[in-house]
Amino acid sequence: MQWDAVLIPVGQISLAVLAGLLVHWVVFALLPRVSSGLGRDVDQIFVRRLRGPSLLVFPLLAVQVVLPAVAALPPVVGHLLTLAVYAALTWVLVAVLGGLEESVKRRHDVDVADNLEARRVHTQVSVVTRSAMVVVVIVGAAAALMTFERVRALGTAMLASAGLAGLAIGLAARPVLENLFAGLQIALTQPIRLDDVVIIDGEWGRVEEITVTYVVVRIWDQRRLIVPFSKVISDAFQNWTRHSAEILGTVFVHTDYTVPVDAVRQELQRIVEEAEQWDGRVCVLQVTDLKPTTMELRALVSAKDSGSAWDLRVHIRERLIDFLQREFPESLPRTRVALSGTDDRKGQDAAELPATPSSPPLSSPPTPPDASPDPGPHPIPGDTRR
Repeated sequence: MQWDAVLIPVGQISLAVLAGLLVHWVVFALLPRVSSGLGRDVDQIFVRRLRGPSLLVFPLLAVQVVLPAVAALPPVVGHLLTLAVYAALTWVLVAVLGGLEESVKRRHDVDVADNLEARRVHTQVSVVTRSAMVVVVIVGAAAALMTFERVRALGTAMLASAGLAGLAIGLAARPVLENLFAGLQIALTQPIRLDDVVIIDGEWGRVEEITVTYVVVRIWDQRRLIVPFSKVISDAFQNWTRHSAEILGTVFVHTDYTVPVDAVRQELQRIVEEAEQWDGRVCVLQVTDLKPTTMELRALVSAKDSGSAWDLRVHIRERLIDFLQREFPESLPRTRVALSGTDDRKGQDAAELPATPSSPPLSSPPTPPDASPDPGPHPIPGDTRR
């Protein structure tokens, strides 16, 4: 009789588990055929993501169905099965949210030239779905904890003193809640999006990832800058791709005053027309400053994105310097000096005194030449150009 009391419940639970596994196999055998008309996203994403959680959900639900009919089952087993059901359902909801995120992102490709709309959708979907995942996990954990009598009593006591408890919890969770609500604000207003080119704290980089509470910026030298959402909302930063990835780049060249500006302008036009990074919108060369020794030329060019603009600016610098060295080397920055002064002498090399016949000639040592040094070269006032 004692063996019967053990084997019968075990057999009933085992049959329920087998029935749940059978239902799982049938559902996922038919689901690809049913979902084929809805697009490949449902077949490839949701079926793949739900296969694992449902493998746990179907047997657990089957066990819950036969659990009231099972006799002589310890209460702790039923409690553990209930906790497992809560965990499995939470897993299913998280998988569904992940499938929604992946499906929407797959429909909006960011690897195209004009990806502004795609990046906007990716940012909104990432922040909203991950925030929803956090809420689902918190609710599932709270529901599982409320199955314990002591935790339920503690929750009732906390509700009785909700004012003080709410204040304490609010102060303790302030950083987390602040970043969570800031993330929702970013998803709605979108001051920053995935793959945006930004400058934060003096660091230039691209937004690589947006999580629930922080943003990951990939800096140009492959470092990663972790920025909390609260900082993104409260502090100022530069967003180079807010409305468009197109950008203007500048190249400054310092030359002598004798440089032929029109010739340099024509050379700049020829250089950008041969460069694949130029998008054909802007190409301007202007004299932007006159300094005592040099003249400043500024080349303003356009590119489709910041990376192309950087490569184009480097290319223009190299080609313009090569052009000036080859065609107008005298127009490179230089300093002019002039030699002035002669070998003036204040006296003669020798002085002779006249002689008289009645006396011997008087002689004196020759007067030495002026020993003052030659002034040598000195700059001409007002002309110190390089």
